[in-house]
Amino acid sequence: MVEPTEPFSQILAHLLHILPVALALVLPVVLVGAVLLHLVRNGSLTTTVTVLVLVPVAGLIAGVLGVTGIMFTTTLTTLLLVCLLVTVVTVPVAVVLGRRVARRTVWEREARERERAAEASRRELVAWISHDLRTPLAGIRAMAEALADGVVHDPVEVTGYANQISIESRRLSSMVDDLFELSRITAGALHLTMAAVPLQEIVSDALATQQPVASRKRVRVSAAAEAVPVVLGSDPELARVVRNLVANAIRHTPPDGTVAVEIGVVGQEALLSVQDSCGGIPETELPRVFDVAFRGSAARTPGAEAGGGLGLAIAKGLVEAHHGRIAARNHDRGCRFEVHLPLATA
Repeated sequence: MVEPTEPFSQILAHLLHILPVALALVLPVVLVGAVLLHLVRNGSLTTTVTVLVLVPVAGLIAGVLGVTGIMFTTTLTTLLLVCLLVTVVTVPVAVVLGRRVARRTVWEREARERERAAEASRRELVAWISHDLRTPLAGIRAMAEALADGVVHDPVEVTGYANQISIESRRLSSMVDDLFELSRITAGALHLTMAAVPLQEIVSDALATQQPVASRKRVRVSAAAEAVPVVLGSDPELARVVRNLVANAIRHTPPDGTVAVEIGVVGQEALLSVQDSCGGIPETELPRVFDVAFRGSAARTPGAEAGGGLGLAIAKGLVEAHHGRIAARNHDRGCRFEVHLPLATA
């Protein structure tokens, strides 16, 4: 014999009777959970996810216990066991999924920030290079037109124009080489042939190529070696690092100033330092000295020839490709650039 079902009106009345009791018991649990979430807002992701999972389960248990009058019937015991099982399974799964979602979110945000920074850097680089290319090209064009139109007749002036065109052409070629090298670094297309390289030989060759420039500016270049380290690296790229650092130091050192180059060993690393007499770099600009196309304050070493703003960025990229570190800081009356490179194992 089938028992008659309870009328809907009675069911509704019963629900309306127990609903206030259930809400009265659940709301305090929810409020406590909200307070806990506020307290752990700066904590680990695991703690936050655990609280988020436990609060609804605790609220459900509190509501059920309150409505049943804490009478442990078979149905209530079964329900509590199911809630416990759900908690045991849900918390670890929620923590794992929460970590995965958080990592993806952080990665996507960092990727967007890197893309925006790269785009801003590209725009800045294009602006700087466009300006720098326009100046020598305009000079070459003007001098070439003067020679072609016969405006200049005196052999001495013709030779001077030809020499100046040659100088500007070499400057343009150097800028193109810098752009090509920087594009290889930023694109991850730089492939190094690693070998044991005596750092002192690299420094000696680089100083020899920069000595004529230093002599024209009346800048004295000194070199000292506390040790003779052998590093693991690629000879051409390391030579370029040293040349860029020394050329930058000479450019920003006033006449009768000194550029000091030192090499040594610190722990398991070789240390190369290049110190100029530029008068120092503003502390606010030090973190940006290795940025692409950054040239710093115009007040730094008044009268110094402006560079392309790529040399230090290239040096940083090449050093990091060798698993080394490069940094800049103010020291004494100038700026000191330090390069740390791993030593070659015997």
